[in-house]
Amino acid sequence: MDLRRRLAGMLALLLGSLFALTAIIQLYSLRADIEAEVAASVRLVNVLAAAGAPPPLAGPPLAQRLAEARLRHLSVRTADQPAANATPHPVLAWLGLAPPAQGERAIHIGGQTLYITPNPRSEIDERLAATVRIWSTLLFISGTAFLVTWWCTDRALAPVRQLEDSLHRLARSEPVPRLPAFALREFGRVARAIDHLARALAEARAGQHELARQLIAVQEDERRALARELHDEMGQTLTALNVTATHLARNAEGLAPAAVAECALDLRRDLRTCGEQLRTMLRALRPHGLHASGLAQTLHELVQGWRGRQTAIAFALDLPRELPDMGDAMALTLYRVVQEALTNAVRHSGARHCTVRLSGGAGTLVLEVRDDGRGLPAGPRWHGGLLGMRERVAMLDGQLQALPNPGGGLLLRATFPLACGVAPATEPAEVPA
Repeated sequence: MDLRRRLAGMLALLLGSLFALTAIIQLYSLRADIEAEVAASVRLVNVLAAAGAPPPLAGPPLAQRLAEARLRHLSVRTADQPAANATPHPVLAWLGLAPPAQGERAIHIGGQTLYITPNPRSEIDERLAATVRIWSTLLFISGTAFLVTWWCTDRALAPVRQLEDSLHRLARSEPVPRLPAFALREFGRVARAIDHLARALAEARAGQHELARQLIAVQEDERRALARELHDEMGQTLTALNVTATHLARNAEGLAPAAVAECALDLRRDLRTCGEQLRTMLRALRPHGLHASGLAQTLHELVQGWRGRQTAIAFALDLPRELPDMGDAMALTLYRVVQEALTNAVRHSGARHCTVRLSGGAGTLVLEVRDDGRGLPAGPRWHGGLLGMRERVAMLDGQLQALPNPGGGLLLRATFPLACGVAPATEPAEVPA
């Protein structure tokens, strides 16, 4: 049940009970008023009957009967009694609502003269009593409704404290226990949303920890690889240079010009080898010309490099005729995503074909890397290189998706927002191998 229906049901039950109680009170009050009216009418008839009866049958004196009659709406006196001064009701006089004074009317019954004057005092008292009774009833209904509404609202909103505590735990990066099932539908939806948010944040934190661990591991691996290459390759070349230079220094006077020329050629060859080794290492760290204007050529060199490794995968590169305006950060991200995707395809996919496609339009740039290999892994999707790619893409407000390839295999799609899209082309431009 939702909150609106529960509160409406409780208020309807409360108001129905209060109105039933009010009706009972009004009915009992009506009964008392009717009995008072009937009794006053009977007493008036008795007074009039006594006034018209012969003296032997009249009973007590008429003045005594009038004093005991307690008539309503009328004041009756005999000729022997003085006229009463009509004073208005103090409440009506204070409000300026007092009715005008009424004159007496003389009637003759059985040889006696009775003076009858309209007396609104009893009717005014009755109306004021009814007004006080209605006000008291309304005050009771309002107070009871307020208290019951306060109690119902406090009870209905009690789960808010649990929801608030869970949100504070999320803000403090603390583990959030699963929220219980709430009777109210609205709180149930909020609880499910908080549980989903807690799981998403836990996964994001786990991903951040995993990414940090991988970054440290990759950094150490790169340092070890760089040290190994410097030692195994450049170290040997530098040793050969040192040997040749030492030989020249020790035997320069006794060497023939042909021997000196040969040593110079050896030095030149070793220096060239050292330069090539250095360029290879620098290219692995950051390819030369990796910026927006040189992205197409750099991607071509990357794909061509994989083609030259004699792998079982046929690589293809599909680029638009004109790349959009982009910063160096986006060019670097595109290159690294393609680099990691191709590495994963060679190592894990078992594919025969792999295509890199860059397209865009309507303010977006889309990079797709698809293969026909094994497809998505059975374990957690975002880990290892995929996690690093997703973080790179997210830094540029982009989105990375790992989807099943319609033809079998894996499709990696990275979407980036751009100020302007790629210029339309009549046909895709294949970068030559």
